[in-house]
Amino acid sequence: MPVRKRSKGSWEVYLDIGRDPATGNRLRHYEAIKGTKKDAQQRLAELHVEVEKGGYVRQLKQLTVASWLEQWLKDYVEMHCSPRTVESYRSIVHKHLIPALGKLPLTKLEPYHIQDYHTRKLSQGRIAGRGGLSRRSVQYHHVVLSEALKHAVKLGLLTRNVCQVVDPPPLERKEMATLTSDEVPDFLEAIEVSPYRTLFYVSLFTGLRRSELLGLQWGDLNLELASLSVVRTLHQLDSGEYVIRPPKTKKSKRVVDLSPNVALLLRQHRKEQGAQRALLGKALGEDDWVFAHPDGTPLRPGTVSHAFTKLSHKGVIRKLRLHDLRHSHATLLLEDGMDINAVKQRLGHSSAAFTLDTYGHVTPRMQRAVVDSLDRLVEKNVEKNGGKMVAKGSSPDMSRVGFEPTTP
Repeated sequence: MPVRKRSKGSWEVYLDIGRDPATGNRLRHYEAIKGTKKDAQQRLAELHVEVEKGGYVRQLKQLTVASWLEQWLKDYVEMHCSPRTVESYRSIVHKHLIPALGKLPLTKLEPYHIQDYHTRKLSQGRIAGRGGLSRRSVQYHHVVLSEALKHAVKLGLLTRNVCQVVDPPPLERKEMATLTSDEVPDFLEAIEVSPYRTLFYVSLFTGLRRSELLGLQWGDLNLELASLSVVRTLHQLDSGEYVIRPPKTKKSKRVVDLSPNVALLLRQHRKEQGAQRALLGKALGEDDWVFAHPDGTPLRPGTVSHAFTKLSHKGVIRKLRLHDLRHSHATLLLEDGMDINAVKQRLGHSSAAFTLDTYGHVTPRMQRAVVDSLDRLVEKNVEKNGGKMVAKGSSPDMSRVGFEPTTP
């Protein structure tokens, strides 16, 4: 019974909160109320409201930051996040958050603990060797801890997320490294020496993420219509295990049109791959990986990225990461005048605002191009009217604004 009489003028209310994330045991709240049964029922209603709003905190002395983080990793992160994200979160929790904050009771974690954590990690946060972590790394730690505390608030274990009242270290936005249109021919010549040249070529001309490229199967390509479908991603864990996952977001599941040159290159790639497979006595099927070893096993993501980095270090191409080919693809399209929504859809971004924020570095160049275009229109107008700028509906004499006749 949620309300029962203990003695004259004394009542007990009972509330089932759920399970303790640290032990798995049922959490039950008992409270003695002096007064009438109506008073007890009113208090029970108040408790229900507090639980629904996240305002009720079960005082569990044994629930430390460490035990909660472990439980959060097990019950939430492993169930809802990609394998690579799970690995990343687990590494941050075990190597940084638990050693620094783990012994604190979860309900005693305060904003100044978070602020102190930021300061210490920025000055001496490296696990191996001296020195601090980058602002980006510390900000990522902040995000991970905030997500864990957010989940604790949702379950009623905390009344607030203390990370939300502490500002993480601000990032210094670095200029994005991308290929210019003038550099593309040299880049294409440079990758000819790489066994992954087709993958690099397709990356630049489609903007696909590395995991999306490695997750392509021949059945995802329609070379007759020059298009491909992004329907899965391929990752490799630190253990060496390959994991196939859906695309990053719902918007990431998309169809990408191919240029004639890309379609032609992939036709040739399939022909060569089929010949290699035939030497092993196997046929190339629709379920085979587009980018794979001769025996059909998937490529190691780290090896592909390392091979691209080697080209940079040897001076064959200027210093770029493999992911910068995706950035280059978007930048080249925007500079060529493609609509931001079309670029968003091609890249699989969730919103045009995100695309514009990510590639804000293109805006000044686009503005310069607009100004140059306007100048060319004005010059043509001036030449057409013998050195006079004519406004629509005005006489030539009234529209003169100081332009001199142009020299042929």
